[in-house]
Amino acid sequence: MRFESPSKDALEAARDGVLPDVFADDLDVLFVGINPSLYSAAVGHHYARPGNRFWPALHRAGMTPRLLHASEDHRLPEWGGGLTNLAARPTAKASELSADELREGASILEGVVLRHRPRAVAVVGVTAFRQAFAVPKATIGPQDESLAGAALWVLPNPSGLNAHFQLPALAELFGQMLTDIRG
Repeated sequence: MRFESPSKDALEAARDGVLPDVFADDLDVLFVGINPSLYSAAVGHHYARPGNRFWPALHRAGMTPRLLHASEDHRLPEWGGGLTNLAARPTAKASELSADELREGASILEGVVLRHRPRAVAVVGVTAFRQAFAVPKATIGPQDESLAGAALWVLPNPSGLNAHFQLPALAELFGQMLTDIRG
């Protein structure tokens, strides 16, 4: 299944859009993206851009019983997952965000975690994590610190533009995180 590609005008209009968070209380893991792409904001679903490997990595890691389409993002809490972003502002590239926006997002995220109590928080994108949490040498994997009582992980950005991590490696890291938090 694919979304109909948004027009150029729809993508530009998405800059003013909001992509709703998907979560519930007491989840296993809250996945935290950098910010919505214009494509995701235009179609109204997380990790919707063709070529994004988030949904295949989740499935291969064993979090979902089948490969979900981005249009089913609202169902992720059924399997213990939630979705939010460090910055709510949709952009064409994450590099359009300022360090201040990312830091503000980290502060807001702490309140979200306190309210909803996920067992773990997985920030999807190490560079954004480093800026948002002022940890310049952070690496992929579990972090020494927790966030508002939740285990804190950093996972690679699943964008198809991230050539450093192919789908098998992404799925392995997602799976390690799930094993770690679910025991």
